[in-house]
Amino acid sequence: MRPATLLVLRLTRIAGFPRYLIGALLWAPVSVLPLAGGLVLQAIFDRIGAHRGVTLEDSLRLCAVFVGVEAVRGLIMVIAWVYGTYWWDAAVTVLRANLLRSILTARGPAARRLPHSSGEAMARLRDDVSDLVQLTDDIVSLAGATLFSVAALVVMAAIDPVVTLVLLVPMITIGVLNRILRGLVQRLHRRARVLGAVVTAFIGDAFAGVLAIKTAGAEDAVLERLRAQNRARRDAAVKDRLATDMLDTATGTTVEISIGLVLLLSASAMRRGEFTVGDLALFTSYAGWLAALPRTAGSMLSRLPQAAVAVERLGRLMAPHEDARDLSRASGVWFKRNPPATATATSSPGRDDALRVIEARGLSVHFGTGREGQGNGDARARGQGLYAVGLRVERGSFTVITGAVGSGKTTLVRALLGLVPLDAGTITWNGRHVEDPGTFLVPDRAAYAGQVPRLFSESLRENLLLGRPADDERIGLALELAALEQDVAGMPDGLDTVVGPRGVRLSGGQVQRATAARALVRAPDLLVVDDLSSALDVATEKLLWERIAAAARDGSGPGTLLVVSHRRAALERADQVVVLDRGRVAGRGTLGELLADCPEMRRLWDEESLAEAGEQAPPRPLARGAGRGGPRSRIDEGGS
Repeated sequence: MRPATLLVLRLTRIAGFPRYLIGALLWAPVSVLPLAGGLVLQAIFDRIGAHRGVTLEDSLRLCAVFVGVEAVRGLIMVIAWVYGTYWWDAAVTVLRANLLRSILTARGPAARRLPHSSGEAMARLRDDVSDLVQLTDDIVSLAGATLFSVAALVVMAAIDPVVTLVLLVPMITIGVLNRILRGLVQRLHRRARVLGAVVTAFIGDAFAGVLAIKTAGAEDAVLERLRAQNRARRDAAVKDRLATDMLDTATGTTVEISIGLVLLLSASAMRRGEFTVGDLALFTSYAGWLAALPRTAGSMLSRLPQAAVAVERLGRLMAPHEDARDLSRASGVWFKRNPPATATATSSPGRDDALRVIEARGLSVHFGTGREGQGNGDARARGQGLYAVGLRVERGSFTVITGAVGSGKTTLVRALLGLVPLDAGTITWNGRHVEDPGTFLVPDRAAYAGQVPRLFSESLRENLLLGRPADDERIGLALELAALEQDVAGMPDGLDTVVGPRGVRLSGGQVQRATAARALVRAPDLLVVDDLSSALDVATEKLLWERIAAAARDGSGPGTLLVVSHRRAALERADQVVVLDRGRVAGRGTLGELLADCPEMRRLWDEESLAEAGEQAPPRPLARGAGRGGPRSRIDEGGS
């Protein structure tokens, strides 16, 4: 069975088969009641045509019956539509929840599966999910149209089999046309979806980088690029819609031709007295409703290749070991007003494997043309990676990974945490092999403060907790360790201050320290911090490490730290320093040992000493005549 078909069948059950069945039963009268309306019309016109024994009361009574049938049908349609909306939302939620579950919790690095941009991922969650649910919803319409058509053909065949046979022509014609054009529709729809995602991603990137665009004076270039991408998207969307409309037009044309043939054939039968005016009214009434079957069948057949494209695109977001069954499985999403107590966030489950030592052996990551993780500030944009790197971090130690830009520092910690796929190497926790570090090294075993801070447009409190429970004492300790408590005290609403998209209402230093506080509030065994220095001045970073070190000594904070840094404040406190150079270990030991034996460490230390001395020196006045082209003073954490 094809994945798209399997997924559609499972959606009818997983999104709530009782709800789906009730919705189908509500729509059934909407499709079947026109049978009664046609029979009433037949009786009305036969009585009028007979000119015998027909009273005005009889005619009005039949007309009232006809109006009543249509009124009941309209009322049922409204009820079915409202109920169907509830099922639609449930089905969409199931698919999106399973996609997010796979991306966030499934085995294997999610970076391997994510597209180039978040915009394209959002386009898949929006458009491709809707395509699948629409196809599933259309099954109800197809079932209703089929039920009506079978009953109507039986009634009409009893009146005139030849005329009835003519009405079958549209169904056969539409089936042949869709079979021929299915491949074309699938290719056009895939291209339209891809180009639509490109436009969505570009708009998202433009909004995220609006300050960079304005300062570079690149507004016209960005708009021209957007116009070019939108033209390509528009052309693809027009071709996609044109192919679908061609099928609809062909369906409508064959139906109209069939109705014309019915009129031609019935004329001679009426002259012979074998076909009454009432029969003609019934056939004409049914012909319009019979057109729903080939139209619905044509729509279903055109949506099948679109659903195949949707399953393919959504499947690429799922883990390699998952398939359509996992995409449509029961997600645990609660659809009622009051969720059960088990649906609320709970504390982390207890465990008996507190960190003693975490060790990595022979870690190798080779970045070629892979799509994942572009622009993470490390070496992957140039195709570099890691080459047989080993690392051992014992409980209570302070380990610093340092090296030049592009040496593989971020790649090492991300590989250790399972955020990028390994080409070789093993990771152990307390001597036990970790098969999938991405799902094992999570709070409260390990917490990660990344190089690129990620905040949501919510309150600072929600950004720190991300749904996990924590009391005010734990939050306050995390803020103090991250040297952020004074900043929070000066905010208008304190922890309830909304930080804006990507933390735009905070300075760069505040965003990075908020990211550190988010990791600290989870009280992890292992705290991994990736380069806090990019937006922090020397004094603030020194204070942060002093507080974390003091908390480690008294047991109130994380006792084991793995830090990516080139700053002296971190290096001087380190029990172990690992020096990377072009993806390989250039030195390992204490700072004193490396300064004596490792040329790369001495070079980095001298460069950092000069940089920190320049940062701490008082600013010199600009020379006369210095303007926009002159040197700019360094912006510390007070800027953004």
